[in-house]
Amino acid sequence: MTSNSDSQTSGVDWEAESSTFDDEPDHGLRDPLVRESWAARLRGWLPERASDVLDLGCGTGSLSLLASEQGHRVTGVDLSPSMVSHARAKLAGRDAVFLVGDAASPPVGEERFDVVLVRHVLWTLSEPGRVLRHWRGLLRPGGRLVLVEGVWGTVSPVGIPVDRLTALLAPLAEDIRVERLSEDARLWGREVDDERYAVVAVPL
Repeated sequence: MTSNSDSQTSGVDWEAESSTFDDEPDHGLRDPLVRESWAARLRGWLPERASDVLDLGCGTGSLSLLASEQGHRVTGVDLSPSMVSHARAKLAGRDAVFLVGDAASPPVGEERFDVVLVRHVLWTLSEPGRVLRHWRGLLRPGGRLVLVEGVWGTVSPVGIPVDRLTALLAPLAEDIRVERLSEDARLWGREVDDERYAVVAVPL
């Protein structure tokens, strides 16, 4: 879930976090109920046919693994070499490639994808509008952005509210669907009371 430190506002050392990253229920997806809850959501967000999925800020590859298990070809990108190492081990033998690089400007050349999947990354970037335009350019015609975001904390909340994200997407997408995720405790391994959501957007 990491991007370039030059554009990051989270202040987290993701390389240092890599060894314990999967300890969070929604990161490692080690609990069968949490895992199946994310798998079910992905089935609704990703195409039914086998597709090329670009998982940006992929972390240790937990969502990449679910997408691969559902028959998709996955390319994952993360700035942290340790995160990428974990992801490569997790998906060893599968149709998946993991690259060290900036999620805001991934090192995929002219390659195009059916899905750009991003979880808990956009909020860390200082120019989310510009980044969304770049991500749109990575999609094939008919492709989609799948963005899982939220606002966390009460005293000093961090994140990106859904209204702001949908406003940024409005000039770029003809179809924007929002799913509220806060109420589904199975996704997080516990009850949560902050704003968590997913946006599936099909660009113009």
